[in-house]
Amino acid sequence: MTAGSRGDVAPYTGLGAGLVRAGHEVTLATHAVFEPLVAGSGVRFHPLPVDPRAELHSERGRRLHEARTGPGKLVRLVSMAREAVADLTAALVEASRKGDVLLVGGALGPLGYAIADGLSVPALGLHLQPLHPTGEFPASILGTRSLGTVGNRLSGRVVTTSVELVFADALRTVRRRHGLPAVGRERGTRTPRPVLHGYSELVVPRPRDWPAELRVAGYWWPHETERRLPEELEDFLAAGPAPVFVGLGSATVPDAERVSREVVGALRAAGLRGVVQQGWAGLAADGDDVLTIGEVPHSLLFPRTAAVVHHAGAGTTGAVLRAGVPTVPVPVQFDAAFWASRLTALGTAPGAVPLPRLTAGTLGAALRRATRDEAHRVRARELAARLAEEDGVAPVLAALDRLRR
Repeated sequence: MTAGSRGDVAPYTGLGAGLVRAGHEVTLATHAVFEPLVAGSGVRFHPLPVDPRAELHSERGRRLHEARTGPGKLVRLVSMAREAVADLTAALVEASRKGDVLLVGGALGPLGYAIADGLSVPALGLHLQPLHPTGEFPASILGTRSLGTVGNRLSGRVVTTSVELVFADALRTVRRRHGLPAVGRERGTRTPRPVLHGYSELVVPRPRDWPAELRVAGYWWPHETERRLPEELEDFLAAGPAPVFVGLGSATVPDAERVSREVVGALRAAGLRGVVQQGWAGLAADGDDVLTIGEVPHSLLFPRTAAVVHHAGAGTTGAVLRAGVPTVPVPVQFDAAFWASRLTALGTAPGAVPLPRLTAGTLGAALRRATRDEAHRVRARELAARLAEEDGVAPVLAALDRLRR
C-alpha cells in the first residue's frame, strides 16, 4: 500500500513484479489513476480514492508553494493530507483483508500498521526516503542544513509526530467503524517496525545510530509498461546532438509559463537542445531545438541525454543515477532539497537550482557546468555501474521469509 505522487508509486511496481517472479501473489493498493503502471507486471491492483494530481492543483495544493521553509511546508502538508487520508481508510481496510502480509509504503506507515495489527497479519515497512530520526542528518523534508546531532534527531522526531497527526483521525476511524484496534503512539515510536529502504547505500549511507530493524535494500526500479520511445521523440534524438531532458515530474509550479520560458532561455544560452516533459506542472516549449513530450520511460530516454534537469524527487533521482548522466536538480519542495544535496555530494551534479531561483541565467550556467565538466559524467557513469550490480528485491524476499516463519 502506498499513496502520493507517481514517484511514491512507481518503484513499488518494479518491486511487486520482482516478488511475482519469485512466486508471490502481489496486489498494489494505491490511487486509481496509477493502475496503468502495473500493466503486464503480474501485479494485481486495488484502487484507492483521491486523485493526487487534482489535490496538488487544488487551492490547498497551491498553498504549499506559499511556504518558503521546510517546517512551513510541513504544516500545510499535514493539513492537506489529513483530509485525503480520511477518504483512503475504508479502501485500505478492504484491500488489506485479502492479504497475508502487508507491505506498507512510508507515506501510510501508522495507518498500515494499525490495520495489520487489527487483522493479526505481519507488516513490513517499505520506505523510499530515510524517515526515521538520526543524528547524522536532519529530517529529509525539513531542509539540508545540519542542526547538530541532537538537533538533527529532534527534527526527525518532529516529522514523526507530524505524521502521527496526519493519521490520528483515521486511526480512530479504523477502531470505531471497522472493528480494528489502532496502534498506539508509544509502540510506533519506541519499537521500530522492520523497514527496508528502496535506495542504495552508495547514495545515502545507512545511519550508524539506526536500530537494527531499519535496513537499506537498494533501489526498486519501476516496471516499464512501454518498450520503445514515441516516433516523434526518436526522430528528434536522431536529428542532432544528445539533448538535455527537462521535467519536474509530479511537482507543480506557481507559474508554468514563466518556468517554461526560463528553461528554453537556459537551453539556448548554453547552446543545448532540449526535451521538455509536460508533467504535472504543465511545462511546454516550442522550436526546432526543443521538443515537448508527455510521459515516457525514464530508463529508455535518460541514458541518451546530455544531462537531466529534474525536481529531485526520490524516484527521478534514482532514475538519473541509474542512467549514468550528469544532472541539474531543481528542488521544488518536501524531500527534494535532500536528494539534490546528495547528487551534488556524489559529484553527478554541479549544484542545485531551487525553483524560486530558477532563471535562464542560473539554469544555463548550471547546464554548462554539468555538460562541459567531464568529471560529472565520469562520476555518474561510475556510480551507475555500481548500482547495476545491486539487487534491491532480494532483501525484501529475505525479509518476507523471516516474517512468515
